Amino acid sequence: QVQLVESGGGLVQPGGSLRLSCTASGIFARLYAMGWYRQAPGRQRELVAHISSGGVTNYADSVKGRFTISRDNGKNTMDLQMNNLKPEDTAVYYCTATYLIQVWGQGTQVTVSS
Repeated sequence: QVQLVESGGGLVQPGGSLRLSCTASGIFARLYAMGWYRQAPGRQRELVAHISSGGVTNYADSVKGRFTISRDNGKNTMDLQMNNLKPEDTAVYYCTATYLIQVWGQGTQVTVSS
């Protein structure tokens, strides 16, 4: 059974940092392109960051220079380091993995507020 589980969300003040993690099971993660999406209330789900199976990364313009995506194929994990967080980063963050099909995690809430 394929499963993605996110962790690391929470409440943080503006300017703070959080690190999200995604653990994959039931798949050979190194074959998969992986990424993070987010969805704020009343808004469409949007791509935040993406990392290919070969480690090539790309980011949404709104998070460039603040967020860093990484992966550890040996551990079947992917992380998102988020620095200098802003209130507009508040959303549910979803981990996804794609190889022929796209698999989604259940999401983790990130709230940036003073």
